[in-house]
Amino acid sequence: MVNPRWRTATRLGCTILAALGCALAWGQPAGTAYSSGFGQHRYDYSMPPAAPSAQWMQVPRVIGRITAKDLGLVINTADPYSVEIGEFYIKARKLAPTQVLRVALPVRAALTPEEFDAFAAAVNAYFGATVQALALAWTAPYAVSCNSITGALALGYDASLCHHSCAPSKRSPYFDTATSRPYTDLKMRPVMLLAAKDVATAKAMIQRGVAADGSLGLRGGVPVNAYFVTTDDAARSVRSRLFPPPGLLRRAGVDVHVETTQAVENAQRVLLYEIGLPRVDKLATLTWVPGALADHLTSYGGQLVGDNGQMSVLDWIASGATASYGTVSEPCSHPQKFPHPQLLLLHYLQGASAIEAYWKSVAWPQQGVFVGEPLAAPFSRR
Repeated sequence: MVNPRWRTATRLGCTILAALGCALAWGQPAGTAYSSGFGQHRYDYSMPPAAPSAQWMQVPRVIGRITAKDLGLVINTADPYSVEIGEFYIKARKLAPTQVLRVALPVRAALTPEEFDAFAAAVNAYFGATVQALALAWTAPYAVSCNSITGALALGYDASLCHHSCAPSKRSPYFDTATSRPYTDLKMRPVMLLAAKDVATAKAMIQRGVAADGSLGLRGGVPVNAYFVTTDDAARSVRSRLFPPPGLLRRAGVDVHVETTQAVENAQRVLLYEIGLPRVDKLATLTWVPGALADHLTSYGGQLVGDNGQMSVLDWIASGATASYGTVSEPCSHPQKFPHPQLLLLHYLQGASAIEAYWKSVAWPQQGVFVGEPLAAPFSRR
């Protein structure tokens, strides 16, 4: 992975609504809240930025969330995994027949742009204005040429990116927004794959997502743990400057750990794990809570089939996480192409679903594939 250096000019202090989910509102005593123009950065690679002292960001206050009645499900009838997992998901989330589209797609890593155009047309023709988000019940295809299938379906296929995948990509209008109605307000639907290494692992992931709803942030509950880890891999640790200050968020019941190590080991009740490495060790020693989110910044974590020498995000799911994210083509180490660590946590703490928290945390998601049980909402209250 290329280690781009950064432009020093940064637009800080842009107006963002005061955050119900902001860590200061959750009882964090240390640090001063700030807002950032993170999603607007462009680079001249001339020099790295000075790392600011850790402080909590502000995020928009969000009312409501995407629930089962807002979701559309797509099943690939040419893929036995997709058929079985799709039917399982229909029952798990009690989806109506009108919420389910069945298509026949090639079962391989990537669609051609022409195949994708036909698929996207079928999706857009079938789902009406009430459907705010989509779940795709398969592991492959996960890409459209150099685009992720989730990015292409939500934002449109970007052929120009394939000529220079390290370039900045299209900014998501959904990034760090207050809306819980993305199709109504923005005319886009966030997308997530119900992807796993096998059927049994996918069913377990779905069950964790359902079990997560409303399970955390309860009065008297045992705290869960969020890990933000800097490794000795400088190129893949570019998100470290975005990490929050450590400490217990008492109202949310989340203990924030900011560590410098190569891997977290023997941790219990893990809610969130953010790191940058080509492979993450010691996952088998972790115990996850239902609804846990985890990802690693590396080039090809979103390549879900085959062996490219880097860990797939499916390893997070196999270890017990409920959702993850990784890129399908070389992104270079633009942090905007990966989840913003604070935004991911702070939107989730407000009761957002996994698909909302993940999508709202990625400024440039064109190359990134979102994987997991989309409706998991451990901090929801209705």
